[in-house]
Amino acid sequence: MAPRANWKGFLRLSLVTCPVALYPATSDTEKVSFNQINRKTGHRIKYLKVDAETGDEVTSEDIVKGYKVDTDTYIEVTKDELDDIALDSTHTIEIDEFVPKADIDNRYLIRPYYLVPDGKVGHDAYAVIRETIRSMDKVAIGRVVLTNREHIIALEPLESGLMGTLLRYPYEVRSEREYFDDIQDVKLTKDMLDLAKHIVEKKSGAFEPELFEDHYETALIDLINKKRSGMPITAKAAPKTGGNVINLMDALKKSIANEKDAPSAKVAKEAAKGKKPKKRVEGQREMLLPIAGKGGKDAAAKAAPKEAPKKADKPVRAPARAKKAS
Repeated sequence: MAPRANWKGFLRLSLVTCPVALYPATSDTEKVSFNQINRKTGHRIKYLKVDAETGDEVTSEDIVKGYKVDTDTYIEVTKDELDDIALDSTHTIEIDEFVPKADIDNRYLIRPYYLVPDGKVGHDAYAVIRETIRSMDKVAIGRVVLTNREHIIALEPLESGLMGTLLRYPYEVRSEREYFDDIQDVKLTKDMLDLAKHIVEKKSGAFEPELFEDHYETALIDLINKKRSGMPITAKAAPKTGGNVINLMDALKKSIANEKDAPSAKVAKEAAKGKKPKKRVEGQREMLLPIAGKGGKDAAAKAAPKEAPKKADKPVRAPARAKKAS
């Protein structure tokens, strides 16, 4: 099942227009997540919307937006009033300008989206806009409204499609001066920099995100599978710290010595490619053991074997779950 579009409308460059759909390029739905449950009953915790003063539950139709101006004083804003100030870009991504990609500060980047033609018509106009941006080697800057808020979006070609990245406004980006002003201006010797560069060269390699492994997610899945299998859980020993660095030069030299025995980043990656992957790119949830019954203490009791705990099998991959749009 394909993910649902977050937004549908039109992409416009001057008089050239085509229908498009915006899909999230990333997702957190495949990560292991938890619900809050009652320890005594195993039942899920439910949250209610209540009046802060009376404690009475409030229905959805009686809830409106309010801007706080003073203690217990709010300015009520209705949905109709918000719709009245909606901007023209509600249903159209209007390309306003083209800028060099290098000019966009990374701090302004929020999240990426895929922008694709919506339906069978408009592919020609879509291709014209895409190839125009590609030929100019620039990024198109436009505006799009998501969840009633107007966002700046940067569009750039990605293979046969367009990738749009939401950008922050200047008031959302904090100045680095308030954080960096107290950093001391230290003098570094050439020997220190040469040793540090040697370490960097030893660890240098190509950017290959498919080799990244979420160790915490893997540990979560292993923990859940062990508990479902009735295996005992042993506490992990606290890692040993290296202590404070007394002499920077000595620390660099020791790092060089340690790196001599360790494989280079390139060799390590080649070795990783030859191993069987521990997780699929689509998400780690498929490594969880299939669910045999309902949650709670009863399920744990059913999952636990009557005999002495045995070594758990490797996580069994269940059929892939349908992904939801974020």
